[in-house]
Amino acid sequence: MTTKRERAAEEDFGWRNFEDLLQTLSPAQMQEPGYTPEGWSIKDLMAHVGCWMAEAGRELQRMRVGTYEDRPLDVDAMNREFYEANKDLPLPMIRAELFSSRIRMLQEWNALAEVTSDAEDWFVESGTNHYREHVPRLQEWAEELRAGG
Repeated sequence: MTTKRERAAEEDFGWRNFEDLLQTLSPAQMQEPGYTPEGWSIKDLMAHVGCWMAEAGRELQRMRVGTYEDRPLDVDAMNREFYEANKDLPLPMIRAELFSSRIRMLQEWNALAEVTSDAEDWFVESGTNHYREHVPRLQEWAEELRAGG
């Protein structure tokens, strides 16, 4: 079984890859539509990832204090809600919320006395696996943007 520390190290490695790509782009490039066929920008991606880390932080906290309830999630509906809630927010706010959400997720992960399979799923799916899912397209789109579109 993978330890809590190993899971945190995996998350950190994925985060560094994600953040390193973000650092190669200007604020204008981050707001350019085209990351997805639906017209998401990298700013929208940052909000999306941050929202899922915020969800993970809340769920991990619930696990820590004993109020967690495993419930079905409508991921597509949640993604739409996240997009609508964040699409008009300025980039500096999105960036701050992304970093804040990650810090909270990590704090709650580290505060867990016991890592259950639900805790591990929330942490890995909202962090490590989420970066893996989005980094390939992020890298492609970042290269296109740096090349001039």
